[in-house]
Formats: sequence, C-alpha cells, structure tokens
Amino acid sequence: MPGTYPPRPLIGLLIGDFLTPDISCNYTHPAELKDEIARVVGEYVLDVRDFRSGNKAKILADIYEMTRKRFQVARHLLAKEDWDFFMMVEMGVDRIHHAFWDDMDPAHRFYQPGNQFENAIHDYYQEVDDEIGKLLAFADETTAVLVVSDHGAKRMDGGICVNEWLIANGYLSLTEKPASPVPLSKAKVDWSRTKAWGDGGYYARVFLNVAGREPNGTIAPEDYEKVREELVAGLKAIPDENGHGIGTQVFRPEQLYKEVRGVAPDLIVYFGDLYWRSVGTVGGGRIHTFENDTGPDGANHAENGIFLFRPGGGGISGGRRIEGLRITDIAPMILQLFGLPVPQDMEGTALISSFAVSSSGKNLSPADRDLLLL
Repeated sequence: MPGTYPPRPLIGLLIGDFLTPDISCNYTHPAELKDEIARVVGEYVLDVRDFRSGNKAKILADIYEMTRKRFQVARHLLAKEDWDFFMMVEMGVDRIHHAFWDDMDPAHRFYQPGNQFENAIHDYYQEVDDEIGKLLAFADETTAVLVVSDHGAKRMDGGICVNEWLIANGYLSLTEKPASPVPLSKAKVDWSRTKAWGDGGYYARVFLNVAGREPNGTIAPEDYEKVREELVAGLKAIPDENGHGIGTQVFRPEQLYKEVRGVAPDLIVYFGDLYWRSVGTVGGGRIHTFENDTGPDGANHAENGIFLFRPGGGGISGGRRIEGLRITDIAPMILQLFGLPVPQDMEGTALISSFAVSSSGKNLSPADRDLLLL
C-alpha cells in the first residue's frame, strides 16, 4: 500500500504511517481523529524509534506499548463505524525481528544459549495472535479476512560494504579517504574516475556513471552493458570472510519490474540470498562487516512473507494452500472481493474466486461482503 503520511482525504478514516515525524503533526484524516485517538490511548505510538540500539529491554517494552495501543485504536474504530473495508498495519512484527532475531536463532553468529530474550519473538507472536483474535470478534461470517506481510525475515550473517568493494575493484574513486566510516554522500568522490557507486540497505542498489545520463558520466553508452555484465559477475563472486561462496543474486531492474520509473538503480543485489545486507558507508577499509552502520540489527528481510485468507461466507474447508502467490496479487484480490474491475495495467492476478463461496455453495455477492485486512 502507499504511504499514509501526509494523510490524504478519502471517504473514511486514515491514520498516518511510521514515516510520520511525530504525533504533533496532523497525521489523521479527518484531522479531529487525532484528538479522538488521544482520548482512547493517550500518546499514540507511530513507531519504535530506537529499535536498532543496545537497550533491548526498552525496545521490547516499546514494541508492546505500540502494538497494544494500535490494536486498542483498531477495536475502538471497528466498534464505532460500519465498515466495508478496514485495514491496519502492525510494525511491531518487523521491529522485533530486527531487534531480537540473534537472541532467538541458534544459527545466528551472535546467538547465546539461554539469553533473557530467547523467547521474545515467540512470546510477541502469541501477543499479536491474541490481538488479532480480538479483532475477529468484529468480523461476522460475511467478512473476508486477510493477514498479509509484505516480506518475511531471516537471520543476518553480516554486511557487504558495497562501496568498499567497488573502490577495491577500481569502479569507485575517492579524492580523500575518510578517517572513519561515513555515508558516501559525505565522502569526496572523484567522479571523473568513478564508474559505479552503491547504496546500503537490506539489498544493494548499484548505479553506473553513464556519460550523457549522469552529470559527470565516465561510461560510454555503448559500453554500458559490458560494464554492467562485469559488475554482475564480480558481485556474484564476493565470498564470505572465510572465502566461501554466499550465493549472491544480482538483478537488472527490467527483469523485475514491468515498468521502471524514477531514478532506478542499474543493478539490484541480494547479497548471500539476503542473509547479508548491503552497507553503503566508506572509510572502513574492509568489505565484510558484522556491525550494521545504522545500529545493531539481527535480521534481514526475506522474500517469502505471510498470507492467511478467510473468505467471507461459511462452508469453507480450511487448510488449503495457494501456491505461487505474489504480493502484487493482493490488490486484485481485494478488488475481486468487492466485485470491482481489475485495471488491465495492474500487476498481479486475483486467484481466490474458487475460495470465496458461501455456506449455500454459491459465490457471496460483493455487496454482502466486508473485508478486514491486517
């Protein structure tokens, strides 16, 4: 879904997402909803701001506070309004992975058996499950329920300093080496001798310095694919700190997206199949790191997320599995549930018509169905 801050007018209610600077902002539509939220839960929590820090006890307490307040607001709104479509996003399941995966996973390099946070993720999952159960009390048999995550999670084995690798292999040049690690934007880049640079994050984005496209481009357009192929081969071959292969995947944007918009990277890199993240800072002088440049983090995003679906209407046999589902299929599903046409240019496929059956064995009319999306 698109970001919800700043809030845009719509027929209904809207609460700003985790990108909202703070609750002093106008983060709701209508504006008076902000005061209503304050009356219900006091100080609303938009996000756990310091989930990448060493104070794990505080992080855990903050995650629970955010989650409980968010679900309390959800119950209040579900009880107050007659909803056709209700959707909420719980950020706690993301934040707890990043903060506590290394405490939970015996395969993690920083795992310590018997640590006090070993069950933090398990216990929090139970908390969220209980909270979702309370919401289901507002969903009768005509209400379709979707529980969806936009990504999964997996342990983080370390970081690949993508710009340090580019420097070491002659693609990126600095006029002066920083005394300590700094973002590339604060480093002194010699663009006249630079062919490529990269961004950090859960995956790397690598940009080529192409003549006629970038202000100080050095790669002739006719050499673009040649340099890109060199980078694909080199990035895939980066080993771990012991010289073992890590199974890096490198994609060209046009392989992934039907239409490439904006300032797209020339390459997208999943280091170690996302067991390694990309670190974009320069000045550390090494390619492998086990300290995240944005703070302690035990998990990376994984490609496979969660999808649970309860169709509106009775008579549904449970336990079915939908194979090959993609995140782009969710929007067409929602449109289909409401009997709305799916735009021809929309990515994804509505795959659930065979599941949306009433207790009488007939398709439930979209006019008789509501939707709860979590």
